Amino acid sequence: LAGPVNHGVFRQVGVTAQKTMRLLPASGKKATQKVVVGDQDGVITCFGIKKGEAVPVFKTLPGQKISRLELGGALNTPQEKIFVATGSEVRGFTKRGKQFLSFETNLTESIKAMHISGADLFLCASYIYNHYCDCKDQHYYLSGDKINDVLCLPVDKVNCITPVLACQDRVLRVLQGSDLLYEVELPGPPTVLALNNGNGGDSGEEIVYGTSDGKLGLIQITGSKPIPKWEIGNEKKRGGMCLSLSLFSFPVYLRLYYKYNNQEILFIDTLEALCQYAILIRALSESIASIQGGCVGKDGYDEILASTYSGWLTGLTTEPVHREGGSGEELKLSQEMQSKISSLRNELEHLQMKVLQEREKYQQSSQSSTAVSSVPAFSVNDKFTLNKDDASYSLILEVQTAIDNVLVQSDVPIDLLDVDKNSAVVSFSSCDSEPNSNFLLATYRCQANTTRLELKVRSIEGQYGTLQAYVTPRIQPKTCQVHQYQIKPLSLHQRTHSIDHDRPMNTLTLKGQFSFAEIHSWVVFCLPEVPEKTPAGESITFYFQNTFLGTQLESTYRKGEGCFKSDNISTISILKDVLSKEATKRKINLNIAYDINEESVRHTLKLIHPKLEYQQLLAKKVHLIDALRELQVHEGNVDFLLPKYRSILEEADQLLEEYKRQPAHLERLYGMITDLFIDKFKFKGTNVKTKVPLLLEILDGCDQDGLIAF
Repeated sequence: LAGPVNHGVFRQVGVTAQKTMRLLPASGKKATQKVVVGDQDGVITCFGIKKGEAVPVFKTLPGQKISRLELGGALNTPQEKIFVATGSEVRGFTKRGKQFLSFETNLTESIKAMHISGADLFLCASYIYNHYCDCKDQHYYLSGDKINDVLCLPVDKVNCITPVLACQDRVLRVLQGSDLLYEVELPGPPTVLALNNGNGGDSGEEIVYGTSDGKLGLIQITGSKPIPKWEIGNEKKRGGMCLSLSLFSFPVYLRLYYKYNNQEILFIDTLEALCQYAILIRALSESIASIQGGCVGKDGYDEILASTYSGWLTGLTTEPVHREGGSGEELKLSQEMQSKISSLRNELEHLQMKVLQEREKYQQSSQSSTAVSSVPAFSVNDKFTLNKDDASYSLILEVQTAIDNVLVQSDVPIDLLDVDKNSAVVSFSSCDSEPNSNFLLATYRCQANTTRLELKVRSIEGQYGTLQAYVTPRIQPKTCQVHQYQIKPLSLHQRTHSIDHDRPMNTLTLKGQFSFAEIHSWVVFCLPEVPEKTPAGESITFYFQNTFLGTQLESTYRKGEGCFKSDNISTISILKDVLSKEATKRKINLNIAYDINEESVRHTLKLIHPKLEYQQLLAKKVHLIDALRELQVHEGNVDFLLPKYRSILEEADQLLEEYKRQPAHLERLYGMITDLFIDKFKFKGTNVKTKVPLLLEILDGCDQDGLIAF
């Protein structure tokens, strides 16, 4: 990876899902490998590369969309049989494309994850895990949260079947038969799993996991407990959903890590090399669905092959680009490369002519008296996730074709934050919040060939509703898809494994004639990252942390009773109001009791104060920049200024950029402190809204002791 590389696009298939592209093992004297990929049109495509050109091996007919593609075969033999999951069915194909298996499972949902080991088949729907041996049902497990991926430790090394489930509630669940052996807590929701080095390492027990926020980790799954080996964060915010999640499915990449003594440095360097590779792939305009390592284009040269969401298959090889010295600085392309460029130009001209002909044909048919308009179908890959680092929501919209524009509408107040990678032009429309509950109306007009758009929004806790995105691609006739995202009452809270029980806590207790399923549905309505399915058992406890302030929440409930504890009075106040409203809708009477801890107010203010002080100082510096720059122009020299003012001038661009990225940050902090003040006295039965102007005056003075005393 350190040497010269050559990047090229091999071909395009339909839209692809995660883990739907693999490399077949090399056979016979041929050292190069064939590529097999399944797309959402239900087509399996297999091809090889010869002289830089894709050479087809086989291609199946369209069908149900393919959600997973795995390779299998008898243990300790080349894994060259192709298995695909479509709906609730698993199909098997030989490396020549002949179908030999059609297995209709007993799953009522579509298959989301699949792993194959010899005659053992491991399948997962949203919450259900099934193990089959020779297509016969063996074991079953119902997970507490959504299952994102599954694998099994290699049976030939560990001498027993040990499935591992990657679940959305930030845990790996290790199974034994139909029972849970133990759980492994992770820093984020695991979305992808891979056997270390492709075989579980020397012990066969090592697996690599990746989380939705881009963290990578290696963990050893022993028969009694997990042994964490290492974990790498995502400090550069590469965007785990599109890049980091797929990297460790590349066995060569992990072999490189263990091949050298200076392990950690090499690992980071390799990760950086692959990140640069992602930038090469259409300038990161698409997310990577699958990534593999092997020898595809030319014997003796390692290669990384990736498939993107819209179906582009592209590769990066260690084969040097041969250059011949010409006159002066000129470099001559090889005859092979010139021939390839000429061939591509001819193909492009042919496609342009075909597009023009089809467009004319469409125009003529659309003006006919018997014309029937049909709405063209298109796929949208969307993700709406909470970022812990800046307490904002990231909305990623990815379309298989170029995006024309995206209209964003919200019926609750939210802030739109700047995104560096976003090249779209945004315009805001005035909206009337009263009759239509319209608080935001913004249009993003995309540049040509933009297939991926990322937006960032920050919500206000206590104000809940719906964010809608109207996505219009550049296709004819014009059509639009509407996607909705719920802004929850406690939208800035994130699941965590544990909380600090020594903090001063406020308690809200609910009692009434409600079922376990009903109170669970209320908690789902209030808080993110809670599974929609009612948990097994008689009661459940969830822990949460506020990503903006760092306050915490403990939620414990069962049939007829719920108990909520938080070190932030405002969190308890929001829960009280929303849960009461939800119970009233269902005509359920609630007996509500609360215990307010006065010390929690001082505690919460101390958590807020460093953020408040920093934002106030930032705002003051930004307000001084124009005046200082004017002074610099008039005087020509600023040596007479105090060092703190010279520092502001030197850092002016960075200060302005930071201030621009966080609009209304200071106002949000003021609002949280005001809510805390009102909520504290609301529980005492006192209305203090008339004293808010005095509170704001104290806030402007940035006096922590004075604020606490007030």
